[in-house]
Amino acid sequence: MLTALVFAPTAVALLLLALPSRMPVQALRTVWVTTATAELGLVVAIWAGYRTAGGIQYELRARWIPSAGVGYHVGVDGLSLPLLALTCVLFLACALYSLRENRRFREFAALFLFLQTTCLGLFVSLDLILFFVFFDLSIVAMFFIIAGWGHHDAKRAALKFFLYTFIGSLALLLGFIGLYLAATPHTFDIVDLTRQNPLAGRSAYAALVLLAVVIGLAVKTPTVPFHTWLPPAHTEAPAAGSAILAGVLLKMGTYGFLRIAMPLLPDAWRRYAIVIVVIGVVSVLHGALVALAQTDFKRMVAYTSVNHMGYIILAVGAAAATADTSAQARSLAITGSVTQMVSHGLITGALFLLAGVMYERGRTYDMSAYGGLAATAPVFAALTGAAAFASLGLPGFSGFIAEFQIFTGSLGPRPLATALSVLGILLTAGLFLRALRQILMGPLRLPDAPGTPRVFPDLRAHEYAGIVPLLVLTVVLGVAPRFLLDVIEPASREVLEQLAR
Repeated sequence: MLTALVFAPTAVALLLLALPSRMPVQALRTVWVTTATAELGLVVAIWAGYRTAGGIQYELRARWIPSAGVGYHVGVDGLSLPLLALTCVLFLACALYSLRENRRFREFAALFLFLQTTCLGLFVSLDLILFFVFFDLSIVAMFFIIAGWGHHDAKRAALKFFLYTFIGSLALLLGFIGLYLAATPHTFDIVDLTRQNPLAGRSAYAALVLLAVVIGLAVKTPTVPFHTWLPPAHTEAPAAGSAILAGVLLKMGTYGFLRIAMPLLPDAWRRYAIVIVVIGVVSVLHGALVALAQTDFKRMVAYTSVNHMGYIILAVGAAAATADTSAQARSLAITGSVTQMVSHGLITGALFLLAGVMYERGRTYDMSAYGGLAATAPVFAALTGAAAFASLGLPGFSGFIAEFQIFTGSLGPRPLATALSVLGILLTAGLFLRALRQILMGPLRLPDAPGTPRVFPDLRAHEYAGIVPLLVLTVVLGVAPRFLLDVIEPASREVLEQLAR
């Protein structure tokens, strides 16, 4: 079932490219939306059959490159299943949002379908080389999306994104090879490596491997100081590309910390956890402060992603605290980090799609060019306000659940770092309130004709279809998160047990 889930989008992408050029665009749109809907339905079926007791389920092993210790090993647990669901929800939202895309739609849809395969494949991979293959292929697909359908300086932004993340992936590969060489027998299988713990007692070797893995994952997350590729990539990417980049691709880095770095390098992770915590705090504060200084709405949202990813880094670092700290608190920190991945994906995905609505009307993201939009586009204003309040962690939205868990779980092990990170919420509140006041309040102001009562059209049907479900899900998770937490919590406890070895 997992293999079908992962590779079906690419099969459809190849079908789209093979169809005759005279095929109506409407038929191509129908194929893309139908495929994305079927993928979401398949994930729902997997979730319905998942046992919340924990452990890897729907597991499949097959020989791939046995002479090199590489296998096709896939499965899901409480860490990966929520991210599979998030991925399918966001790709369906982007398919619906892009129904009016007219520029080379066939290639656009095919790239998104291929990108969906790489994202789903990474989250089910239980072999390091399989993980690396999907990690690298996601870079290629996103490069072409940014370069081919982005804005004014898209090619330069796409090249910077590719070079940064590709160099990071090379560092990650070096770390994987280090783990392979340390294992007896040599293997890239994540489950077998976790069981072996091959670098136990080898502090210098383990530190070098951890450094390589952390650099590779930190570039993708991104954390300070490896984040500089993110703002231009987001600013120049099409709205749907930004939604997937922030909502899914950034989670590949944070997921890698939980799936690879912590279970496979427990001694080194505990030893250097304070460094991870410091990186998390710096990312939280730097991301919020720089976002506060932005005048470009999309760039501002991009920097809030650095801020929100910093909370996750803080949590996974705090979870490695000494044994005299409550195991329940440390488990809560890990649970909060996974919840934050899901929450951030939904909220920031909606924000980037809303930014796309603004750009489609005014051809600029400059906040000073807009004003008074609440009067002429009340639904757009209401949804933008809801997404902003969700992003700053207001109760009733998923962001509050995630950040509450992270701060509660991190406060005992790392009180000073947690207290400093709470400032990030205040800064986020300030920057979003300022943006809402500038864009939505006051007299009507539009880029083409400042001060004149031109009409700013409210949301259209395809924009409703892409944005509203994401915000509805943030409310559902904010009010009734139990169905999600029941899946995540057993996996969090397993990570702690692996980390405590």
